[in-house]
Amino acid sequence: MIRKIITPVLLALCISSGCAAQNNKPVPRPKNLSDSALLDLVQKQTFKYFWDFAHPVSGMARERSNTDAGYGHETIAVGGTGFGIMSVIVATERGWISRDTAAKFLVKMINFLVKADSYHGAYPHWLNGETGKTIPFSRKDDGGDLVETSYLFQGLLCARQYFNRDNPAENEFRGKLSWLWNGIEWNWYTQGQEVLYWHWSPNNGWAMNFPVRGFNECLIMYILASSDTENYPVSPAVYHRGWAQSNFFKNGKQFYGHTLPLGFDYGGPLFFSQYSFLGLDPRGLKDQYADYWEQNKNHTLINHDYCVDNPKKFKGYGENCWGLTASDTYNGYNAFSPTNDEGTITPTAALSAFPYTPEYSMKALRHFYYDLGDKIWGEYGFVDAFNESQNWYAKSYLAIDQGPIVAMIENYRTGLLWKLFMSCPEIQTGLKRFGFSSPWIKN
Repeated sequence: MIRKIITPVLLALCISSGCAAQNNKPVPRPKNLSDSALLDLVQKQTFKYFWDFAHPVSGMARERSNTDAGYGHETIAVGGTGFGIMSVIVATERGWISRDTAAKFLVKMINFLVKADSYHGAYPHWLNGETGKTIPFSRKDDGGDLVETSYLFQGLLCARQYFNRDNPAENEFRGKLSWLWNGIEWNWYTQGQEVLYWHWSPNNGWAMNFPVRGFNECLIMYILASSDTENYPVSPAVYHRGWAQSNFFKNGKQFYGHTLPLGFDYGGPLFFSQYSFLGLDPRGLKDQYADYWEQNKNHTLINHDYCVDNPKKFKGYGENCWGLTASDTYNGYNAFSPTNDEGTITPTAALSAFPYTPEYSMKALRHFYYDLGDKIWGEYGFVDAFNESQNWYAKSYLAIDQGPIVAMIENYRTGLLWKLFMSCPEIQTGLKRFGFSSPWIKN
C-alpha cells in the first residue's frame, strides 16, 4: 500500500507542470539559533500553513499550496485537516494563538463538518472548503474514505481532550464532535467481512474494492474502529484476520543491522511509522505481533542508514540529509523508500521522526535550515521535497506533509499529543479489545 494522494489524471497534470507554482515567498531566516529555538521556529512557521492558509470558510486545511496540479484552493484535505488540528493544539499550548481564538476556529470547523457530505459517517478524501460537497479523488473514489476520516478524527479527539473547559465555545465543539464521532458506521465498512474496506460510494458502491491489510499507515483506522463498542462496533477478528493477515504483514528480517518486525522489506516510506502515531503513543505499545516502538524506531533507522549508505550515489545524501517518504518530486508525485529511491529527500520524513531518532533528525534539521534554507525554507516552513541530483527544489507545501512535522516534534519535546489521544477512554478500551498493552491502558 502506498499513500493515496493524487489521481492518475492529476498526476499527469502535475508532471507536465513540475508541481512548482511560484508561491514560496522568501522569508527572514535567523542564524545561530539554539536547538530549542530552531525547533520553536520550525514548528511555528509550519503551523502557519494551517492557520494563515486555512480555508476561510471552513477553517480546514487546503490540500496543497500550489494550484498547478489541476485543482484550486477550494480543495481541502480531510486527513490533512486532522493533522492541522493537532498543530492548532500545539500553537495554543505554546501561546502562539489564544485558547479562545483556537476554540472558536474549531467551532467554525465542526459546524462545517456537521453539514458537509459524509457517507455512513465517513468523509471523502477531498471536500470543497466552501460548499462542503465532495470533490472526487478519482472517477470511482467519490464517497467515504475511512482512512482519511480516521486521520481527521485522530486530530479531533486530541482537540476534544485539550479543549475541555466549561465555556460556550469549547462546550459547543465537544458536543458536536461527539455527535459526529458516534455516527461513524465502522461496521458498514466491513461489508460483513472480517476486514475494513477503505472506500464506499453512493454512485459506485464497493467498486474500489480495497480491503485494508497491514502493515502500513492505516493502523489508526483499526484502533478507532475498535473504540466504538456501542454504536457500530467491529469484532476483534476484523483486526486479527483482516489487518494482520497479508503477505507483507510479518517480516522479522534485519536491514542495516536493525530487525524489522512488520511490513515490507526496508520498511517502506517513513509515513508508515508516522501518520498513525501522531496521536497513538508507540512507547510501550505492544500486541502479539510487535513492539511498536521497536517497529517504528527500526523502520526509521533503516531509512536513515540507507541514505547514509547511498548505494545509488545520489547527490546530497548522507548523515545530514536523509528521509524517504511520499511527496512531490521533479516528475510528479511518488512514495519513496529504500526500494523505490530516485534521489528525492522529503523534509517531513526526517523531521517527523524526531521521537525515534532525535540526534539524526536534528542533524537533518540543521542542514535543511542552515545549508539548504535559501532553497527550501519559506513562508510555511520547509517546502515539500527536493532532489539535488536533478537540481529540483519544490515550491509547494502539502497539508499531509506539513502537519506531522509540528505534531511529531511536539511529541518529541513534550509528548503532548500522545498524552491527549491516549487519555481518551474509548481509545484505551479499543486497544484492550484488540489485545494491545500500553502504559496508558487503565485496568
